[in-house]
Amino acid sequence: MGDSPERRATTGTGRRFRWLRAAGDRVPTKWFASIGAGAFLVATAAFGGMATAREPGPVPLAAGEPYRGAQFELTVERAVLLDELSAAGVIVEPGQRVLGIVLEAENRWTEPIASAATGGLATAVSIEALPGEPPASIARYDDATVRPWLQPGVPARLAVVWAVDADRFADGERIRVVVHEQTLTTGSFVTSGTSWGDPVAAATVELVIDDVDAGAEPDPDAGADPDPDAGPEAGR
Repeated sequence: MGDSPERRATTGTGRRFRWLRAAGDRVPTKWFASIGAGAFLVATAAFGGMATAREPGPVPLAAGEPYRGAQFELTVERAVLLDELSAAGVIVEPGQRVLGIVLEAENRWTEPIASAATGGLATAVSIEALPGEPPASIARYDDATVRPWLQPGVPARLAVVWAVDADRFADGERIRVVVHEQTLTTGSFVTSGTSWGDPVAAATVELVIDDVDAGAEPDPDAGADPDPDAGPEAGR
């Protein structure tokens, strides 16, 4: 007997996450050069040379170069396109695909933070080409846990995903990820407790999109079960 539709769907989404991981095992190295150049500039400025003040605005970072803020330390690694990624909690409509940003996040606060909540990672990262559009979902990269809580001091590799029109982005296209610094507010009078909010652009990371599903072989488990009465010559 063939597998049930539910088992085939689970197998398909699991395979899709494996494609995502396999395409991401290439560790970016060009940011080492950026760090070296930055160290040189700091040392030079200490001796009075090249002490030109930087223009105000977001700091441009290379892929794989960390941004250390008050709330998170974020390392944006890469951007991918997929046909679907329901295992990450995003549902695409006909004519849509999934744009995903792979990053590592470490909660630098003293309390757990809900990654997908307002004031969490969902408002700390955005796509410049998708203004005002929060991610559809956030999932752990290792086990696909959807909308995880981020524990203090524990780095987590995550997939931050959006459902986008199928022709909105293409393989090889450059996009800019914006990292936002958020402010911790303590309530008083009417409100109480503490919360993060008021995101302000602090850094940008330019990425080249990798279409993970481009040229992918069809899922062999997605087809109809073979007819057991068709004989060994069926399908040849």
